[in-house]
Formats: sequence, C-alpha cells, structure tokens
Amino acid sequence: MQTPLVRIDNVSKRYRLYDRPWKQLFEKLPGGPKARDFWALKSVSCEVARGEFFGIVGPNGSGKSTLLQIAAGVLTPTTGSVECAGRVAALLELGAGFNPEFTGRENVRVNAEILGLTRAEIRERMPAIEEFAGIGPYIDRPVKEYSSGMYVRLAFSSAIHVDPEILIVDEALAVGDAIFANRCVRKFEELRRRGVTTLFVSHDLGIVKRLCDRVLLLWNGEVDMLGDPPAVVNRYVGLVLERQPPEEERPALEASHRHGDGTSRIQSIEIVNSAGETTRLLQAGEVCHVRIEALFIRESSRPMAGILIRNRLGADVFGTNTRVEKVDLGDFAPGRRLSVDFEITCLLAGGDYTITVAVQHSDGASQDWVDDAAMVTVVNPRALAGVASLPVRVSALTGLDQERPH
Repeated sequence: MQTPLVRIDNVSKRYRLYDRPWKQLFEKLPGGPKARDFWALKSVSCEVARGEFFGIVGPNGSGKSTLLQIAAGVLTPTTGSVECAGRVAALLELGAGFNPEFTGRENVRVNAEILGLTRAEIRERMPAIEEFAGIGPYIDRPVKEYSSGMYVRLAFSSAIHVDPEILIVDEALAVGDAIFANRCVRKFEELRRRGVTTLFVSHDLGIVKRLCDRVLLLWNGEVDMLGDPPAVVNRYVGLVLERQPPEEERPALEASHRHGDGTSRIQSIEIVNSAGETTRLLQAGEVCHVRIEALFIRESSRPMAGILIRNRLGADVFGTNTRVEKVDLGDFAPGRRLSVDFEITCLLAGGDYTITVAVQHSDGASQDWVDDAAMVTVVNPRALAGVASLPVRVSALTGLDQERPH
C-alpha cells in the first residue's frame, strides 16, 4: 500500500457510565459508588492510503461513528493515536458542525475559514456550493429552520467544495432523497478520481460495495475483518443473520461465505440453459433455470428459498424467493428434501455474475445462506451499459428539414 494518509494506531475509547448522574460526584470518596466502564472501541488499528475510498461497516453501537469522530479530532481516544496528514473535512452525525442560529451561508463561511480558505476563495466557491446543495433561498435562512434533508445537502456540499485531502463522512446519504443520493455517489466517484482520501460509514451495503476500495468491519468495538468489500459485506450480513452455529457438519459447497442455524442444508445448485444442459455460460435472452436442492435436519414450518444475483463488483442485481413468487413450500420434517426450480429469462448484459442461494425461516432468519455459490458468464452481442439487457424497439424520423405533409 502507498504511504498512508490516515494512520489509526491501537485506538480505544472508554466511557464511564453511572446508574445515576449524582453518583459521579461521590465517586472519589472512600467507599463511594463506582462507575461501569464501557469500551466503545478496543485496540482498533488500520491505515488508509492516499486516494483510497475506505468504508467502515457494522451494526449500531459497534463504534463506527466514534472512530470517525476520533479521526476528525472531535473526540480524544482513551489510548492510541490517529494521524491525518492533510486538510480534513468532516460530515458527521446530523447536527454537528453548524450553528443553528447562523444562516446556511454564514455557516459555510465559518467552516471554510476554519479549514484555512481565504475569504476570496470562499466567495469564489460559494456559487458551486449553493448549486450542489439545491436549497434555494433557504441558504440565507437560519439553519434551525432547516429540515434534516436540507441540512445534509448544505453540509455535504460545503465539505466537498473546500478541497479536502481527507473527507470523513458518516451516513450522509441516510436522510437525503434518491436524486440527491445519486448526485452524492457521482461526486464521491469524482473525488476518488481526484485522489481525495475518504473515510465512509454507511448502512447501505450496496453503496459500500460500489464505492469502497477496502472495508473495515467493526463488531462490539473491535476489528472483525478488513479487506475487499464483497467479502467483508458477506461476513457482516452473516454475523447479523446468524442465530447460532450449525450443529451438523456442512456439505462441501463452494462459497465466499456461509451462515445459518443449520435447520436445513443446501446440498447443490445447478444452472441449466435452454437446451436442458448444466452450464456456467448463458446467452442473453435465453430462458434458464436455477435449481436448488436442500436437506432438512430439523423440523421447519413454511420455509422459503431464494436466489440473489450479483455482478462482478458484488452489487446486488436481482433477487427473489418463493414467498415473493407466492409459492408456499409447506412443512418439513427432519430428513425431507426440497427441490426448487427458478425459471428466469436472462435479461443481463454481458459479463460475470455470481448466484447466492438461501433457505430461510418464515421470519427471514437464515437456515442456510450460501454467498456466491455459483458463477455464471453471460454472453451478449449488444454493447450495453449497466447490467440489464432490456428489450428495446427504436423508431426514428429522418428528413426533418423537409416540409411535413398536412
């Protein structure tokens, strides 16, 4: 890896918790009440290279926001250190950074001056900030009158237009609408091309897989995994959905990650083309079948089986299950087998895709979830953008310079 622009070294953060606020006053007295230590972060270390888009994922309470606040200098670690070699712009949780009594324009100016911009530079960039934020005349109204979406629009626009070397973003897309979120994603991609280092926290795992170069998974304040986005996201989903370790040994089935409570076991996945042949190569537009076979180890009432198609970057392309398709599988006793056939018309652009398969309880908890259990290559003669190969009928008028008949 290149010389790190951000170095997080053995960072821990402790909070002292009291049952009642008044107990803190008497803690130092002999025999006084004692606080309970809560470690939001425990010995977290990582390095982020110049120009890297670095994602951080984990459930609520795992320490993600605490880590970003320490990296931004808002919080001081209990132990360890953070080094940021460059100008840092941070967009933390909603409400941090702006004075609610100031107007939006005044807040932008103050934040920009704190980051070292001259007044001339601020005047030069203000039109671009206003245009990207898109809040109109509200920019000259006090921030306390803003909706959460307006606040984030202006805060994000302000952060990206001060030419940061390091951008720290905590759930910036959570309260924006779809149009603004797409605009932000395109801006993130532009910043990455420009070599801006970004630390990014989000619960949108599709965005994480699309944008990030590497991802850190925090679990109970500790580093659980650090690596490529698809692998880390699969690990995270498995930790969330897994109710208990399976009691029986799993059959051999290729997968990037596997989890579930072992009520059933997926034993095979088969991709069949329109000629009835098992294959890993499909032609765009042909009808194919994805077949799953599973064995039930324990009793199960009305389970569901599903498939999920992902592209080579790990982004979800299409997913469905027997409940969505209104197929009731009934009840299963131990030892019974299940065979499910998904007939699909392959409306995909050319490229490599993986298929994830799962059997779940009626409440959605996993019995057996196998990430990326099979890979398939789609051949498509059309040079298409994106992942979908939709049927298109085009008509055109020519000779429009001639007078049209009445």
